[in-house]
Amino acid sequence: MNRYESLYILKPDMEEEARKALIEKFANLVTENGAKLEKVEEWGIRKLAYEIDYIKEGYYVLMTFEAPSSFPAELERNYKISDNVIRFNVIRL
Repeated sequence: MNRYESLYILKPDMEEEARKALIEKFANLVTENGAKLEKVEEWGIRKLAYEIDYIKEGYYVLMTFEAPSSFPAELERNYKISDNVIRFNVIRL
């Protein structure tokens, strides 16, 4: 099991209820695949370094977990198919 850190940015115009559901979905994805979720930090809305599709701000979420080496590819696949994720990054610690 390796330790990973994932930072993803959600669209800022999402409703709070939908945003909480999406964050919970990604956290559950980690635990359902045999990984151990350490923490989920919601950093809130911050200004982006540059505009992405005319969006100037994003809702940042940092997730730390332990998982097998095959899991980050599955997590990235789920980030890619979600319309509300602007950018994401998964790093092995």
